[in-house]
Amino acid sequence: MFNSVRQVVKEQLDHKDLIFRMASFDIKGMYQLHYLGSLWQVINPAIQVSIYWFVFGLGIRGGEPVQTSTGEIPFFLWMLMGLIPWFFISPSIIQGSNSVYQKVNMVSKMNFPVSLLPTIRIIGNSLQFFILMTLLMIVLFFYGFTPTIYFIQIIYYIISMFAFLFAFALLSSTISTLIRDYQMLLQSMVRMILYLSPILWDPAGGRVPDWMADVLQLNPIYYIIEGFRDSFLGRGWFFEDPLYLIYFWTLTLTILVIGSSVHLKFRKNFVDYL
Repeated sequence: MFNSVRQVVKEQLDHKDLIFRMASFDIKGMYQLHYLGSLWQVINPAIQVSIYWFVFGLGIRGGEPVQTSTGEIPFFLWMLMGLIPWFFISPSIIQGSNSVYQKVNMVSKMNFPVSLLPTIRIIGNSLQFFILMTLLMIVLFFYGFTPTIYFIQIIYYIISMFAFLFAFALLSSTISTLIRDYQMLLQSMVRMILYLSPILWDPAGGRVPDWMADVLQLNPIYYIIEGFRDSFLGRGWFFEDPLYLIYFWTLTLTILVIGSSVHLKFRKNFVDYL
């Protein structure tokens, strides 16, 4: 069962230089015909942040801050801590799931492990994520937030996010190649997950029944988003909730095992499904 996981992970490690090189080419190709070039990696998120802040921060909340276990925090900052990871998670899920279908015909005649395609998309999207995370650190500084020891676990949540995205994209890209309706369904599901995750609103804010808040936490995106907030706000360590930690990694590894097995089983016949 784990032989498939071992093979897929080995392919990523053996071709890591190729992954970064092709991800770099994708980034350059994406913006080479735009006058502002890669600045759009910041401009586009800034526009979306402005819209969400205007609608949810000023419109729905009336500028009211968010109550957290560490005190009040401006909604704008609280929202940024969730939106910036989401700006990476959302396109990585959609593009990673469609990556095999888009390029398998091109690489089918090459000595090229198809399992690299979702990883290339994830790595390509990560540049924007790290740029926005750096800008978030600067914004936090201007708001008077100083780094604490909890900032260290940001590394853990970045690893968790990449692990989940890789596992999900590997499985999802295989399904999307075999069943094209799945890609359309996935895009709708991702839009819905935005509002079912603690990104634009606080499920623990007292307006949601406890049982519903517990159900929402089954969403692995919930674990990642709240983990970043825990790190920035110093609300606690990731190992302080061992049950939730075990749940997230069990789910991620299960998806990885299933995704690796299904991918290796069907990838020789991917071209036949195009």
